[in-house]
Amino acid sequence: MKRLQNRRAIVTGGASGIGAATVERFRAEGAEVFIFDIVPGDGVLVVDVSDGDQVDRAFKDIGAVDIVVNNAGISFRNAAIDIAPGQWQRVLATNLTGVFNVAQAAARGMLLADKGGVILNVASTNGLVGHPYYADYNATKAGVIELTRTFALEWAPKVRVNAICPGYVLTPMQEAEYTPEMMAEVNARIPLQRHATTAEFAALFAFLASDEAAYFTGSIIVMDGGETAGGTASWHGPQV
Repeated sequence: MKRLQNRRAIVTGGASGIGAATVERFRAEGAEVFIFDIVPGDGVLVVDVSDGDQVDRAFKDIGAVDIVVNNAGISFRNAAIDIAPGQWQRVLATNLTGVFNVAQAAARGMLLADKGGVILNVASTNGLVGHPYYADYNATKAGVIELTRTFALEWAPKVRVNAICPGYVLTPMQEAEYTPEMMAEVNARIPLQRHATTAEFAALFAFLASDEAAYFTGSIIVMDGGETAGGTASWHGPQV
């Protein structure tokens, strides 16, 4: 299928994980895709999304786009009492301010274009329920959800804005933070008994970016294998 033929898209954090899978899927769907990432690589535009000036310069160089996937994000596993001010500021700057910077820059062009555009913000189930040891990350993802709702109201009907809340996804970031034993413990608590794949999220983004999803805006879409369906499924139990 070529649902994104002749569309221009930006994927932030597009060098790895969900972002890289989304870049691959969007290109297969016919889109011209630009990658924003802080890690240099083939075809990557080195942009720190937390720096509004860098984001504005990148958009000036690229021009207007039709689709944005706001995927760039970082996390660290620490008890709330141990989070240092520098870590707190870094996580908020990337995960929340970065989403705002990119969405704002994209919307300026989309609102002027006859066909408008689509912005997809990557939030998390961590923004919906409490998760121990990720206080800074959780706060940013809750903020992304509220930014999404606000953008959707302000920029309708030209720009559709939705948030996607992944549960556990098998990415390099996830594998770096969890031991095999922790991964197995998590899988046992997920009704579908596994982590999601990055390709599954890329498929969701391709649908939401397409005209098939034309009535989706302001939506908070959870894809977590049933993790949060029971309300207490996210409880990790006492950990040190």
